[in-house]
Amino acid sequence: MSTRRCLTFATGLVECLCFAGAVFGWASLVFVLKGEGYFSYLCVNATGVNETQVLDCSGQDEQFSLIFTIASFMNNFLTLPSGFLFDQFGTTVARLFGIFLHTMGTLMVAFSTSVLPNLLFPALSLLAVGGILFLITNMQVGNLFGSRRSTIITLYNGAFDSSSALFLVIKLLHESGISLRASFLFLSTCSVIHLLRTFFLLPRNFFPYPLPDHYTYGITCGKSETPISEVTANGNAKTTMEETPLNKDDLVEQGLCVQLHVCAAYCGKDQNTARYKTINKSHILSFLLLYFIVSSLLSLSLPWSLSEKSFRECLLSRFFVWHLLWLSVMQLRHYLFIGTLNPMLQRMTAGEASLVSQYTNAFAVTQLCGVLCAPWNGLIMDRHKGKPRAAGETEKEADLRASVLSLFLTSLQCVLFSVCASTPYLPLQYLTFILQVLNRSFLYGGNAAFISMAFPSCHFGKLYGLVMALSAVFSLMQYPCFALVKGALGGDPLYMNIGLTLLSLLAFIHPLSVYLHCRQVSSQRAKINAISASS
Repeated sequence: MSTRRCLTFATGLVECLCFAGAVFGWASLVFVLKGEGYFSYLCVNATGVNETQVLDCSGQDEQFSLIFTIASFMNNFLTLPSGFLFDQFGTTVARLFGIFLHTMGTLMVAFSTSVLPNLLFPALSLLAVGGILFLITNMQVGNLFGSRRSTIITLYNGAFDSSSALFLVIKLLHESGISLRASFLFLSTCSVIHLLRTFFLLPRNFFPYPLPDHYTYGITCGKSETPISEVTANGNAKTTMEETPLNKDDLVEQGLCVQLHVCAAYCGKDQNTARYKTINKSHILSFLLLYFIVSSLLSLSLPWSLSEKSFRECLLSRFFVWHLLWLSVMQLRHYLFIGTLNPMLQRMTAGEASLVSQYTNAFAVTQLCGVLCAPWNGLIMDRHKGKPRAAGETEKEADLRASVLSLFLTSLQCVLFSVCASTPYLPLQYLTFILQVLNRSFLYGGNAAFISMAFPSCHFGKLYGLVMALSAVFSLMQYPCFALVKGALGGDPLYMNIGLTLLSLLAFIHPLSVYLHCRQVSSQRAKINAISASS
């Protein structure tokens, strides 16, 4: 394995770990912002028990909840256009746009004050969208590692979850005397590192999958590769890859040829960015004719792009519908928990600032474990790789069968997490934090990995973006839920939490659906094998 590939993987992991999902450490930043007096004008004197005067800051909490609701919505909803941007224009353009958004977000937070708190609304949204572009462009790095592709994808998603600890670091630095402005100005200067990585350690377009022999990438990527011979220092001939610009006439010529390897995992159908191995056209036509005849006789489906589902067929499949429901109900539970963590801790600790700070720090520290938890899910999904498959079983069928356990465990974790979060017992929240980070790392890593294995790879960017966008619309319910708790429920979230726990049970439909599909396909294959054996 080349040094460049290892460096690409390591720097991508650091980028996702330190920058991509920072907005989900919102609870830590809220603690700092309250200390700085953001939205403090919304706090009013109220009469508490025994006619005592207390400071009611529910209006302030509502504003902070609204900021996070909008940012989390933008994080998911704009994943759809981000996916199209990535599919259409490639890695470099998508990352330059993401770096611009992320830098603007950090600068807005840096220059916001208690007098200009409304800058937080666009700032957090820009950070969220810039971060998701970092994640989307980094997930393709899994294509460099073949059989461990799902593990790499889930690892990066786990790093994305763990990056929420960045705001904990900012909180601790603030307590040590370093201002909020200084911290975010430093983050904005880190954009230089993102730019260097974009041009030197990532392709201009996409990482193909499977990876061609002698594949190179970097600032001159996005060109066709032609083998040439060069003589090494010891006099031996060595074959390398020279990158030359693609010619449109060549592309037309290649249009008659068979696509012998699958399109890059996250690329669209732009033939200017695909690489083809070509064979003599007469051989190809003969092969095609023979294949169609044999395929018709044996009722086999074409295994290449000619037989892949269209984007519309993917959207209307039950896999997509149940996967969307699976993601949406669990994501709503997580978003509502993160967005209301500070007022929940205020309620449980009776407003004791030291305890609120202690539990906020504990929550942020557990988020660091996301990068450690996520690969477990990838290993569960990749556990069948390298093992012999059943007679007639395709790789896609084996992948789907392996995903059932992952989908089920993720749903079970969410229910357990929701039950603990619903229990108004303060020490139990340590367990809640652990279950939350475990479930969240399984959820997002499993989401990306399932889409990559269940649908054609050329639709990955669009499908991933669409499922995140639609789940974002569903997640907008968190603000009405927060308003209902503050209003009709008198600040007690117990009944709301019970309702969300029951809603989380719907997530079990997805693993059950995939399991029944795999069993049906296996049964049909067994019948075909039995008929073949008897004949």
